[in-house]
Amino acid sequence: MTPEALIATLAMAIIVVITVANVLVRYFTNGSFAWTEEISVYLMVVVTLAGSAFAAMQDRHVRLSAVVESGPPARRQRLAFLSAATATTLYIVLTVLLVRLGYEEFIYGETSVALGLPRWWYTTTLVALCATVAARTAVWGLRRARGDESTTGPSA
Repeated sequence: MTPEALIATLAMAIIVVITVANVLVRYFTNGSFAWTEEISVYLMVVVTLAGSAFAAMQDRHVRLSAVVESGPPARRQRLAFLSAATATTLYIVLTVLLVRLGYEEFIYGETSVALGLPRWWYTTTLVALCATVAARTAVWGLRRARGDESTTGPSA
């Protein structure tokens, strides 16, 4: 199991546990844990980014297969490289923007609504995950540019 798959699995398991706990508390006490929504939203972003890194490594991102997989091998190779370059650029830009956001959250001392935790704690982990997606996509794109058709990694 890759680190990305492990992170996504653990995050999803935590979401399930805290959501079930919140449902039970609501059912039996007519109250609610306000913090579960904050943690659940954060963990869903973690699942999404970890899943994106895993999909990039496995060459399983969404695409128009009729366009990408048609034509001669040289065309498929160029389109795959263009796709990887575009995705890598997107995640690099997102990483830079999250770094700036985290810095501003740190400077201004922003805290989360429900738990009162420093918001940059959340943002820092998202920076690492975005950088991981960018790296995985770049590596996959470079392999495809060299003509390596066996770019898929181990399956989960």
